[in-house]
Amino acid sequence: MLRGFWRVIRTVLFAIILAVLFRSYLFASYVVEGKSMEPTLHDGNLLMVNKFLYDIQDINRFDVIVFRANEKEDYVKRVIGLPGDQLSYKNDQLFINGNKVKEAYLEPFKKQVETPLTKDFTLKDATGLTEVPKGKLFVLGDNRRESLDSRYFGFVPIENVVGKVGIRYWPVSELGLTFE
Repeated sequence: MLRGFWRVIRTVLFAIILAVLFRSYLFASYVVEGKSMEPTLHDGNLLMVNKFLYDIQDINRFDVIVFRANEKEDYVKRVIGLPGDQLSYKNDQLFINGNKVKEAYLEPFKKQVETPLTKDFTLKDATGLTEVPKGKLFVLGDNRRESLDSRYFGFVPIENVVGKVGIRYWPVSELGLTFE
């Protein structure tokens, strides 16, 4: 009987250690706060963030990421500009390096509003620079009218990226794997 008890204790301890390792190094859970990523993500959504992915893979344009905004807050935003990119918005249309780029994830939101979702701006207007610097990202919330993003706080250092949003697991009715 005592032998069986120790087996159970060992198994439970092993499971706890594994959970701590997964939580610390591979995945993290985040709660969306606010409306800045609507209609893609909503206030109160629970997200699983893949922290390990960016140790082995580069950040891609249009990834939804979590990054450290300051010592107390993490933000969830979409990567729009990568190092070396020149970007602008004109007539609610994104231009990267002079080329028109479609943002399919915004189409449902654009259909709900009568005026442009994204006001015209250039990277120089927003940041004072004409291209995204090396080691930095330009991020925007999908709800361009109510998002505190790179237009206001500037570029995000790549080292501040916690990880890529992989799964929205709450509410269950909105369970999803990708956000493009």
